[in-house]
Amino acid sequence: MKIRIERVNSELQKQISAVIAHDIKDPRLGTGLVGVTKVSTTPDLKHAKVYLSVYAKTEEERSAAVETVRRSKNFIRNRLKELVQIRLLPELHFELDTSVDYGIRIDNLLKTIDIPPADEEEK
Repeated sequence: MKIRIERVNSELQKQISAVIAHDIKDPRLGTGLVGVTKVSTTPDLKHAKVYLSVYAKTEEERSAAVETVRRSKNFIRNRLKELVQIRLLPELHFELDTSVDYGIRIDNLLKTIDIPPADEEEK
């Protein structure tokens, strides 16, 4: 059963990315790039969390892009019905994936730590 859910997640991720990139013609997406980083489907296949990664110049553009995708949920779901061969298509819930921002923040914090080189510690 777990393999089936993983396959469904993978296929949904691929198809949702394609629909967002090619089929949504909303100018509110702006110049930002919207990608699907992960899809997590419940075991009963009724709900799916779709994690979005948005690369935009400003936080306002980023928020507008996420809201545009959320408002396009029904359109995306209807396109998926044509593209994905599955009996029950899960209800989509879009979330902003902040893991990349978190990783950048941790990396910047690590760069600010002053650690002496290993050779100086031995002396």
